[in-house]
Order: sequence, then structure tokens, then C-alpha cells
Amino acid sequence: MESVDANPVTTAPPPQHPFRAAVFRGIGVIFPPLATIIIFLWSWGVIQQYVLRPVTAGIRDSAVYLIADIRPLPPAEEPGKREFTAEGRIYQRVDERNFIPREVYETVLASPGMDGRPETPWGIYRRYVEIRYLRPYLVVPLLLVLFILVMYLLGKFITAGMGAFFWNVFEQGVNRLPLIRSVYSSVKQVGDFLFVPREVEYSRAVAIEYPRHGVWSLGFVTGESLLDISAAANEPVYSVLIPTSPAPMTGFTVSVRKSDMVDLNITVDQALQYLISCGVVVPPQQVRSLSKYPLGWASAHSASRTPRAILPESPQEAPSPQEALPDSPETPADKG
Repeated sequence: MESVDANPVTTAPPPQHPFRAAVFRGIGVIFPPLATIIIFLWSWGVIQQYVLRPVTAGIRDSAVYLIADIRPLPPAEEPGKREFTAEGRIYQRVDERNFIPREVYETVLASPGMDGRPETPWGIYRRYVEIRYLRPYLVVPLLLVLFILVMYLLGKFITAGMGAFFWNVFEQGVNRLPLIRSVYSSVKQVGDFLFVPREVEYSRAVAIEYPRHGVWSLGFVTGESLLDISAAANEPVYSVLIPTSPAPMTGFTVSVRKSDMVDLNITVDQALQYLISCGVVVPPQQVRSLSKYPLGWASAHSASRTPRAILPESPQEAPSPQEALPDSPETPADKG
């Protein structure tokens, strides 16, 4: 067998320039909170542009259609008058032909908005509804409640028999489109991973040597394996899901002996983050400390490590069948 040097020579990386190291350290510190803020602001901008504004505009136009009180100058009034009284309300002229209630006109005049006072009676009423009924601290909670209600009803409809049928027909039609099906399938996998409850419950994260000795793969224990496999292994065997990166929604299942698994001191969520980031996002408790583990510790440690099972080099070193079998209690016939 080849000899392995237990004390390999390690070469330290060249030291960075202090200025460059300080700049990179500052970027590393400021990037996570800055990226988080940018992502939330971008998400809010998208929601506001494509959800809040269209829905608010629809509600505003419906309210304007219901409450608008736009009247022409009555024939009994003199032409050119700026206002007239009808049914106990004073109406203010807006253009050459239309009058609206004075309170509506003065409310909009006091707060015309960023675009200035509208010139048409319908524009004035839209602005009036925005000021009077569609204030942000009232609209956002209301739309949030409506959104949750609609999603609840949609989810109940999809899980029902008829709703599931129509949804399957829709997805089959989308999967026939050449370009759209690729984008849709990827988005659907991410959506199912984030929002759909997992059918398989992961109990813990483990590491196993797969696909060969010395190469470690991260997996999730889903339960005990088949009874026949455990009997053949003569020890507990567990079913382990080996996910793929960066889409851990897919993977494959293997049966691993308990002695071949290494329990990891990380949560399932941290393991998923590690897989999605392709190993970039490492849990804090798993980051190597240079003071505790100096450079070259891992190489020396692995070199001095004895493999769990080594095949014999020659037939003479192979154990005999009697030695390979476990000890068994003696029977009366053996004693005799």
C-alpha cells in the first residue's frame, strides 16, 4: 500500500494588501443587509406597480361611478354663472358645461396631488375618492385581507375535484408551449418548494460518503428503510434523500447504515440554504475557526485517519468464513 505522509507540507496563501482586505471586509459586512433591503424594496415596487395600483384604480373608478354628482347648468339659471344651488347643495363650475358639489371641488383644490388639480369633473372625482376613501393606511390592510381571502378560496377550489381537473388541463396546455414550459416548470418548482407543504418530512440532516469513499454528500433522513435491508445489514438502516443543487426539490433516495451516517449540527432549513446556494451559505456553527483549526489541520487529520473498511491486498490476508461470522452462543451439541 502507498504510504501517506501524516504531516503534509502546507503553503500559506500570499497575504492580501491591507487596503484591499479592508475593502473586501467592508463589502462582506454591508452586502447582506444591503441586498436584503434592495430585494424587499424591489418586491414592494413590483407589488405596488402590478397589484396595488391596478386594484386601487379599479376600486376608485367603481366608487366614482357610484358617487359622482355631475350636473349641467339648469335652464332657469343665467348663462355664465360660476355656481348654483340645488337640493340644498352648492355646485361649482368645473368647465363650460359641468358643475360638481363645492365640497368636492374644495377638497381636491386643497390637495391636488403631484400632477396638479384635474381639469375634468371625472378627474376631480377620482382625486376626491383617493383623498377621502383610498388612503394608504386603509387600502393596504384591506387589499392584504382581500388577497389572503382570494388565495384561500383559490386554494380550496384547486384542491376540489372540479378545480383540480381544470388546473391539470391548464398545466397540460402550458407544458405544450415550447419556450413557456421551461420557464413555467422552473418557477413552479421554486413555488412548490417555498409555499407547498412538503409531503416528505425531514427528521434531520446527515452526511454520507457518496458517490465514493472520501466524497461527502448532504442528505435528509426520511425514516427507517426496508426491513429486509436492515436484516441484511445486521444493523439499523435509514432512508436518506440526497437532494440536488441548486434545486433541492429533486433528488434520489438511498438506504444507508446508521454507522455510515454522520449527524450534522445544522437544522433542515440551514441545510436547504446550503444546497440552494451550492455551498456558499454555510451555517455559522459550521464555519472553521482559524484559531481552533489552523491551516493544514484538515489534510493532516484526513491523512492520519484510518478508513472504515479496507479490502485485503492478497487472498492470504482475507479472513476465513469462520472468523468473519459473529460469535454465537454454544449449543448443547457443540459442548458434547
